[in-house]
Formats: sequence, structure tokens, C-alpha cells
Amino acid sequence: MSLLDLFILAVGLSMDAFAVSVCKGLSVRQLKLKHACTAGAYFGGFQFLMPLIGYLLGSQFQRYIVSIDHWIAFVLLVLIGVNMVRESRGDAEELNDSFTFLTMLPLAVATSIDALAVGVTFAFLQVSILHAVTFIGCTTFVLSAIGIQIGHIFGIRYKSRAEFAGGIVLILMGCKILLEHLGFLG
Repeated sequence: MSLLDLFILAVGLSMDAFAVSVCKGLSVRQLKLKHACTAGAYFGGFQFLMPLIGYLLGSQFQRYIVSIDHWIAFVLLVLIGVNMVRESRGDAEELNDSFTFLTMLPLAVATSIDALAVGVTFAFLQVSILHAVTFIGCTTFVLSAIGIQIGHIFGIRYKSRAEFAGGIVLILMGCKILLEHLGFLG
């Protein structure tokens, strides 16, 4: 997986966290740097951790399904992407202005479930896992921190567009992996 592919994947995975960060930014009455850093740390940390866990789980089963690994990666990424596109058409989430552990933990877990499934696909690809998860975590940290600020400034109107774009990116990545394995892309 090239650096560009990894960057595109990281941005796609970050869109759920970005969208929630926009909502959190909307709810904050007086924005402080600690709000952006807290959101970035929770979302980026879980986007680092979940694909690593997925990779470790996927590695346990790799030898049994190596002949269909490209199909698994394709199906998982497309399903995640379609789900993100579908969710982008739903109602906006109600979020409070709290950044406590009990508020942020469920949000971080919920926005990183997709990354767990992507981590499983990493077990079947030629990926340096520590490099990949660090890159994904850092990208999510930055985008979440920016999302807090954007939400505070612009409001909730961009949340669904961010989720939609993230879903499309994941669908395209899944198609690219499949086409590469089938020999259609060099």
C-alpha cells in the first residue's frame, strides 16, 4: 500500500470522527485549545488502536483465507463505505458540550469500529502495521481537532457531507484493492 493510498484511507476513516467533532464544536459555547486536543486524542487514539486490534485478529486467520483475502478486503471496505454513505443521510446527532471520559469514550469507540474492520484487511495486504496505524491515528487527531474548530465556526451543516465523502473514499479503496488483485490495475 502506497503512502498516498494510506493517506486516502486515513482521511476516509477519519470522516466519522471529523463529523462528530464538528458536532462537538457546535455544542461548545467557548472554544478552547483543550477541546480540540481532547477530541483529537480520543478519536486519534482509538483510530490508532482499533486497526491494530483488527490486524492482530486478522493475522490469526490469514493462512486459512489467503486465496480470498482480496475479496474480504473489498467486501469489508465497501460495506463500511456504504454504511457511512447511508448514515450521512440520517438525522444529526444530539451532542452535549462535555468532554469528560464518559462522554468521549463511547463516541471514540463508535467512530472507530470501521477502523477495526479495516485493520482486519491490513492483515491480508502488504502493510507495515505500526506505520499505518500511526499514520491513521495522527491523521484522525488533526482532522478531529480541525473539526472541533470548524463546528464551532460553521455549525452542523457539513457533518453529513463529511460522512458521505468518507464512505465514498472507502468504497473506492475497496474497489482499487480488488482490481489490483484481479490484475486490472498495475
